[in-house]
Amino acid sequence: MTLVLRSVRRALGAAEKAARSRMGRKARRQVALKDVEIAALRRELALARGEAPESAAVSRSVPAFFVVGYQKSGTTWLMRMLDAHPEVLCKGEGRFFDAGWRQKSLRRKGVERPPSSLYHALLDAEYLRFWIQRSVWSHDEPAREHLDNLMRMAVDYFLQGELLKTGKRFAGDKSPLLTPETMKEISVIYPEARVIHIIRDGRDAAVSAAHHSWNFGNAAGRDTDRADPRKLREAGVSIFTEGQLEKLASDWNARVGRAAQDGPALLGENYTEVRYEDLIERPEEELARLLRLLGVDIGEENVKRCIETASFEKLAKGRERGEEDPSSFFRKGVAGDWKNVLTGEDRKIFKEEAGNLLVKLGYEREDDW
Repeated sequence: MTLVLRSVRRALGAAEKAARSRMGRKARRQVALKDVEIAALRRELALARGEAPESAAVSRSVPAFFVVGYQKSGTTWLMRMLDAHPEVLCKGEGRFFDAGWRQKSLRRKGVERPPSSLYHALLDAEYLRFWIQRSVWSHDEPAREHLDNLMRMAVDYFLQGELLKTGKRFAGDKSPLLTPETMKEISVIYPEARVIHIIRDGRDAAVSAAHHSWNFGNAAGRDTDRADPRKLREAGVSIFTEGQLEKLASDWNARVGRAAQDGPALLGENYTEVRYEDLIERPEEELARLLRLLGVDIGEENVKRCIETASFEKLAKGRERGEEDPSSFFRKGVAGDWKNVLTGEDRKIFKEEAGNLLVKLGYEREDDW
């Protein structure tokens, strides 16, 4: 036992020494991987001492993952499933990434979400940048490099703080695709993180987003029918306000298309995709695959627990999947509902803005739907 402890201590010391090296952008991957190695060694040391692994000192980096996806694509549903696992903490939306995203007004009333991404808040902090540029500790090095490192430390701080309250092992954030740069930024700040990209047919996502805006946004010019968009559908009138569908389709095309391209290129095997439609059709198989990526237990009981905890019936407070409540965040929970909603003109608009991506992702064989 003494030899084992000495061996583990030597390995731990070497790993920590390597992790103390100057952290530049190119070195961030090695440092992150060393943090994982240190955490594993600490757990091994705790076991060798006869202690519970949880008693090992917390590593300086959190075993993190991110669930990304376009709005109304099932990110909240997937977040709830993952969070139900005994080893996984998953919350959202932290809005850590997307440096170019911010609200028009800093002090919008009645809004609980941050007025910008955390990354934007750091990069836009004028006095912080000046301090870095003029400090004796940092003025000889690029300010952006220090800001990127501070971003990593800040995200770790928030994730680790919540993780320690739960006794769970892994922390994940539901990060919406606010800009096309999400995957690139994650690869820079968290090169070792696992990323799950949930993709939904953009037409269904647009329909769901339109209903969401009726209930939680500002559907200008539709006040008389705001309470029941079904009246518009029955009359053969588009449920979308002027310009709304063009923007939704364009954003879906840019953000989902870029994420699907950058994910495997920048993160390799740490990136995976899951279709909203597949999660509906075969939830056990798909969820087990995602849990395997995270490196947590995929026993039948845990998988069942996650699925049942986040079932549509529970999230929708008793409604069956397919039973519509236009006023609910969890409106209908089905695939293909766009066929019942989009008018001929709506279809034409979506084809122009995002038809190629529908074909590329396999939602259509060709542009004749």
